[in-house]
Amino acid sequence: MDENPSRIPGRIKELREILEISAMDIAGDAGIPLETYAKYESGDLDIPISALYRIANRLGTDATVLITGEEAKMVNAAVCRKGKGVQVERYPGYEFSSLAYNFKGRTMEPLLVFLDSSRPPAAQVSHSGQEFNYILEGRVRVTIGKAEYVLSQGDSIYFDAHLPHGQSAVDGPAQFITIIQE
Repeated sequence: MDENPSRIPGRIKELREILEISAMDIAGDAGIPLETYAKYESGDLDIPISALYRIANRLGTDATVLITGEEAKMVNAAVCRKGKGVQVERYPGYEFSSLAYNFKGRTMEPLLVFLDSSRPPAAQVSHSGQEFNYILEGRVRVTIGKAEYVLSQGDSIYFDAHLPHGQSAVDGPAQFITIIQE
C-alpha cells in the first residue's frame, strides 16, 4: 500500500484518462471549478477530503484507491488497529490517519488528526456535509467563519461543513477525532 499523498493527483489523472473523462466533466460533476480541479490534479493545491470523495465517486471508485492505490476490501466491518490507519500529511502541521480506509462504500470518514502548534494554521476550507470534532489531547482552536472556539480534551463540536472552517493547535501539539459526513 502506497500512502504517499503526493501520488494522489497522479492517480486521479491516470484513472480519469483511462476512463476517457475530461477534466471539465470531472470538475463539473464534482461541483469544483475547473481551475481549482486542474490545481488538484497537478498537485499545486491540496485536495480537501470532501472533494476527494466527490472525485472518487465521479470516477466510480472508492477514495481509498486514490489515497493508497489499493481497493477497500471490507463490506461488513473494518477494524483499524492502533497506529495502523492510512496516514496522510495534508499540509505541514496537519496530519491525519484514516480510520476506516478499508471499508468499502463508506458514507462518512472518521479521521484521527494530529496538529503541530509550531506550524501556522492552514487557510479555512469548506465542503459539503457536516463535521464532528472530538478532542483527545491538547487544545484545539476551531474557527468556523469568524467564530472561534477553543476546545480541550473531552470537548466536541458539530457543525455545518459548508461554512469556512479550520482547526489549529493551541500551546502545543493536539490530537482529535473528526468525522466527516457527506
